Amino acid sequence: MLAIIGGSSLAKLPILEVTHRQVVRTPYGDPSCALTFGRIGMQNVVFIARHGYGNSIAPHEINYRANIWALHSVGVKGVIAIGTVGGIRPDMVPGSLVIPDNIVDYSWGRKHTFFEGPDKPVVHVDFTWPFDRELRARLVQTSSEAGLSVIDGAVYACTQGPRLESVAEIRRIERDGADMVGMTGMPEAALARELALPYANLSLVVNWAAGKGNSGETVALPETVFEQGVSKLLAVLTQLAK
Repeated sequence: MLAIIGGSSLAKLPILEVTHRQVVRTPYGDPSCALTFGRIGMQNVVFIARHGYGNSIAPHEINYRANIWALHSVGVKGVIAIGTVGGIRPDMVPGSLVIPDNIVDYSWGRKHTFFEGPDKPVVHVDFTWPFDRELRARLVQTSSEAGLSVIDGAVYACTQGPRLESVAEIRRIERDGADMVGMTGMPEAALARELALPYANLSLVVNWAAGKGNSGETVALPETVFEQGVSKLLAVLTQLAK
């Protein structure tokens, strides 16, 4: 069974043939919403909206531990995380799909590990390559089979949010080697690694980062372009399930 975590661009999964929903309780509190089970083609899928079904949970308020724990508890074998990002690198124009291969974490105050407290051991997971290699390769191949162009490989910078970044912050992030900026990649990726859940990210570029491209003119895709981007996401997920 494959898990799909929907971001702000995908609070619902219209291609999912729903069979049932399940409220999952975890040792870390409540997930963002109930898990939705169903099928896409021949693939069993469980879906969770990261920001809640009403898109009402800010990035820094998401209970990432509960979300990942809930997915793990129902037996998923892999996680596709959908997100929206701002483009830093020149080729990451709004509307692009990106499959990152590494991450830099600028968030703070979030619960980043399951291993804390007096009754838990100290555990250091290998996070050299945060995204699962095989799952990433499946996404790249699936995108090609769907006739879509994706950017294979990029460094995702995770900021705290919910505000957008300043020009100076983006300059620093770019100097640090990041290519795109989002707000939800961490600690989600690290928590999945702690539970040995294969995890990959598929991001839609929805705007230029501050000071890049035409970021002074607009902070979001025109609605028609945004809808086209979401259609691309759904096309990849549909092809993945074949």
